[in-house]
Amino acid sequence: MSSSDGARRSDEAPEDATANHSGEASSPARSERLPDSLPPRRSGDGWTVGSDGEKHWGLNGAAGLMLIDPDRGVLMQHRALWSVAGGTWGFPGGARDMGESAIDAAIRESHEEAGVPDPEGNDFTIVDCHVLNLGTWSYTTVIAKTLRHLEPVINDPESIELRWVPLDELRDLDLHPGVEASLPELEELLAPHL
Repeated sequence: MSSSDGARRSDEAPEDATANHSGEASSPARSERLPDSLPPRRSGDGWTVGSDGEKHWGLNGAAGLMLIDPDRGVLMQHRALWSVAGGTWGFPGGARDMGESAIDAAIRESHEEAGVPDPEGNDFTIVDCHVLNLGTWSYTTVIAKTLRHLEPVINDPESIELRWVPLDELRDLDLHPGVEASLPELEELLAPHL
């Protein structure tokens, strides 16, 4: 197991957000966008409160990349304390832009946050996807396997640390609740590819 050198902690929190986003016609959602003084960085940035009453990041849904190195394990992100479920471990990922596929969003977000993988697809292969569909909001975990050793670097304040974690040690971490809940299904999808 290796960890990224130069990991840093960020004390800056993004502003809470607000705009309208609706999912299926039968389940309207409320959304929040950043105040006018702080426009969103991307078209999907903002909070959505779905019909389940929960607050979810990503006006168009969200996606993350479960990147597997067969020799070192899964690339995990120790989330900044100010982030959703701050201080927990999850996969690099975030809000989907308008019109962006879940796969493209997961790859973009991972590259923005961890510097890997190559957005052109030269150093990984996608093996499967898992979708958590809440009607008005969805989260897609894209499962990909590295084709060579990749070295992640912390590229933005959303990470405290990036680390390759062996699959059998994932449950030893304080996992993001969504990752913890979906881990059995993710492991099942991944098993044929190891």
